[in-house]
Parts: sequence; structure tokens; C-alpha cells
Amino acid sequence: MRNSISVVKTLVVNMDSEIENQIRERESRLYAAMSASDVAELDILIADDLLFAGPTGELATKAMDLDLHCTGGTQFHEFVPKELEIRVWSEHFALASAQIFLSGTYLGNAFAGDYRYMRVWRRGKSGWQIVGGSVSAMV
Repeated sequence: MRNSISVVKTLVVNMDSEIENQIRERESRLYAAMSASDVAELDILIADDLLFAGPTGELATKAMDLDLHCTGGTQFHEFVPKELEIRVWSEHFALASAQIFLSGTYLGNAFAGDYRYMRVWRRGKSGWQIVGGSVSAMV
């Protein structure tokens, strides 16, 4: 019985580690896509049913986010990841918390500072995609 439990624990740890690595790779792709306003890559990484709370509390959808990148409504001048923590909830869900220094413009307004992103990643038919999250300024 003990051997079965240790085998199961080892499998869970290995699965969690593998998923964490997959999420880290997706986060890296996301950073590059956000920095470059690469809408094609963002379209792959963001789920169609995304619900995201922006720094002022407004809710955004995937279509709204992609439109901001297409039109230049969101522009990043500096994008410096500082930390990334990941919690694997299951084989289909993970939470990522990232601290990133950002400078740029949002709807014509300049911003600069450290921001905390919380993202929920879901693995579905299209692979790992962001289904929810939020961003807030760190003070």
C-alpha cells in the first residue's frame, strides 16, 4: 500500500512539474507577443471566453484585448519580467502570478511601473490558453 501511495505522489509531482514548465513556456510566449503586439500569437494564447479585469477594474474580453493591440491602443515600450509563480491546480488548470515592470501607453495615456498579473490557464482542445485574470499596479 505504501509503495502505491509513493508512486502516486511521484506521478503527481512529475505532472505538476511538467505542467509548470508548460505554463512558463506559455508565459514567455505571451510576454513576447504582448511586447510586439503580435495579435496572431495572442489569438492562440488567449481563450475565446476570456474575462480579464484591467488596472481600473474594467472587464475585457479577448476581442477587446486583440483590438487594443491591433489599433495601437495598448503599446509597451519596456516589458521586464521580475518574477513568476505558478500553482498547478489540476491537469487542466493552473494559476500564474507575474510581477512585471511596464512602460508604455494605454489609450493615449502614459504609464510606467511594476504591475502584478494574475492569470488562469486552462488546457483544452487548443492547448493551454488564458481564460481569466487581472492586472493591478503595485504601490
